[in-house]
Amino acid sequence: VQLQAFGGGLVQTGDSLRLSCTASEGTLGRATVGWFRQDPGKEREFVAADFRRGSSIFYADSVKGRFTISRDNAKNTVYLQMNSLKPEDTAVYYCAADENLILSSIWYEGAYDYWGHGTQVTVSS
Repeated sequence: VQLQAFGGGLVQTGDSLRLSCTASEGTLGRATVGWFRQDPGKEREFVAADFRRGSSIFYADSVKGRFTISRDNAKNTVYLQMNSLKPEDTAVYYCAADENLILSSIWYEGAYDYWGHGTQVTVSS
């Protein structure tokens, strides 16, 4: 599975962005898809995950109520809608996928086999 994340940009506090994660090879249909982010000098952190095509969805506490993960299976794409953006949301955002990931592992980047290149999100104050 070849993943690509895009949709980042420079926005102001309170603005919205929608990130997309597409699979150029393979399908995301049965995979668990997660979003992670990394700010320079910090560890990569979990943002959100759609476990096995929507059977369960999880968010980091820092984004709960502001971010929404969703899928368009016809387009083989997973989205991360980000509303009410804050400067602390500034990071490179990555999507990841895995077909065999177990529920208890969704928070851990090491559990995902496939990663896309990141997309930069910068939120100015």
